[in-house]
Amino acid sequence: MPEATVLTSQQSEESLAGQAVVVIGGSSGIGLETARQARSAGARLIITGRNRERLDRAAEQIAVLSAAMLDLSDPAGLEQFFTNLPAQVDHVLVSGGGPFYSPIADLDFDRALRVLDEHLLGSLRIARACATRVRPGGSLTFITGTHARRPGVGLSIAAIAAAALPVITANVAVELAPIRANAIAAGFVDTPLSARILGDELDNRREELRATLPIRRVVGPADIAALAIHLMVNTAVTGATYDVDGGQQLIPG
Repeated sequence: MPEATVLTSQQSEESLAGQAVVVIGGSSGIGLETARQARSAGARLIITGRNRERLDRAAEQIAVLSAAMLDLSDPAGLEQFFTNLPAQVDHVLVSGGGPFYSPIADLDFDRALRVLDEHLLGSLRIARACATRVRPGGSLTFITGTHARRPGVGLSIAAIAAAALPVITANVAVELAPIRANAIAAGFVDTPLSARILGDELDNRREELRATLPIRRVVGPADIAALAIHLMVNTAVTGATYDVDGGQQLIPG
């Protein structure tokens, strides 16, 4: 039996050299850190964002090929973005739009519909575009959450999105093969988005996680980005969803 090939860290980085990586939602948080790590690994970067100031700042920091304003809730804009890509790309990461929290009694159904359209149909729109724009053997990676694991007040819409993405990912992996598709389900990640959501409670949440998580620290964007890069270079992985939550789901209650 032939021995399995194990990629060293250096070999993994070299395998992105010269490759074109698109990061949707690459102007902050997980997307920005993934773009930064991919650039350090030698990739050519194309990033998108919704906020022009953050997008321009990220583009300057990372020295990207191009940066485009893009809203995942805009199907025509999304199609135009992929049509305008200079050539086939190697990898696409989708890190856009944060979770939507609301108790059922107070649910704004119009907003809920927009969020679900963006997360679910938006993922399918991106997958359809990738079918002709990502090279065979390249990859598509979605970022989602772990909200579907446990019920909780205000989590219904976030749970629907989190539960559906692994199913979408598996189907994309089958239908778009040999393009690979995977998903990363993140628990709490210490990002600017988390800071905006939690406000004054952010430090308390950090302290709680440091005390209770099995890893005894808070998960950061670099933890998610490291796995995203691995999923780009590991050509044996497709159709899978990986939890990155520091062991949060192992804690009772």
